[in-house]
Amino acid sequence: MRNLFLLVSSLFVFTCCAQQNNLPTFKNTGNPLIKDKFTADPAPMVYNGRLYLYVGHDEYYDGQDGASGGKEFNITEWLCYSTADMQTWTDHGSVLKPTDFAWGVGEAWASQVIEKNGKFYYYTTVQAGEPYNSKVVGVAIGDSPTGPFKDAIGKPLITDDMTDNGARGWWNDIDPTAFIDDNGEAWLSWGNGTCFLAKLKPNLIELDGDIQVVDVPRFVEGPWLHKRGDMYYLTYASMGRGKETIAYATAPSMAGPWTPQGELTGMAENSFTIHPGIIEFKGQWYLFYHNAVLTIDGHAGAIGRRSVCVDELHYNSDGTMKPVEQTQNGVAKK
Repeated sequence: MRNLFLLVSSLFVFTCCAQQNNLPTFKNTGNPLIKDKFTADPAPMVYNGRLYLYVGHDEYYDGQDGASGGKEFNITEWLCYSTADMQTWTDHGSVLKPTDFAWGVGEAWASQVIEKNGKFYYYTTVQAGEPYNSKVVGVAIGDSPTGPFKDAIGKPLITDDMTDNGARGWWNDIDPTAFIDDNGEAWLSWGNGTCFLAKLKPNLIELDGDIQVVDVPRFVEGPWLHKRGDMYYLTYASMGRGKETIAYATAPSMAGPWTPQGELTGMAENSFTIHPGIIEFKGQWYLFYHNAVLTIDGHAGAIGRRSVCVDELHYNSDGTMKPVEQTQNGVAKK
């Protein structure tokens, strides 16, 4: 029986490796990292020695260049890429679509995946149909980093009636970031125009307590939570001189107080938006973001045709982050 178990286990591992080996791969040749598709809103996750990168797929459509009011963006799926060394990347293709949620109507914005106890939780921005008719935060769950993912609760996790709309109205609840602290407590942050923060229950699919507002300067959207040592970081897209930049705040705990630390980057080339994703991988910290410098099939980069990039991230002795230069070389082979 033991030999049979070992044989089955070996076949399973072999099959998984064979499936991954059959997937398309590409080499890192500098920024933008992904050059065959328009991609945006990068969200990295590390699991079992690999870095998984989840991105929105910016897709061109006729009339896009004349669109406004958020219709410049056309994301109908989220893609996943992975790497063991930051140089050779595997393309896992589409791993989730907004229409995978029964209440989703086919429009997606930023997302993030986190892992707990071998389960993978995909927090997403989705345009919801009746009775919501607004942007909401959904959560899907899967048994592997690449899915398949299924709606975890059969309804949105965050809806428009749960938060103060402020100036942003029906698209206030976007761009979720999730974070599990060293003590096991889980947190969710999101928002456009207002930065919301809430604790999650241990099951990661329910809120645990009231929704808080974090007051940080010039917050626009795209929050990202991470921790290094004893310091907590809230990094986000802030309003610069006519376009977004990346700024951040630090705190001694998730309860705050959050101290603004200024800008981490300048504005993204050719892009109004920018979106941070921060991760440590094999002893090096990285900042993922997007610009809009690619031209694909004759279509130049634009507000809704962006391109994901990555550069190294370094820290000062006091724990603050050193400003990141957005480079063309990106992450070089070491």
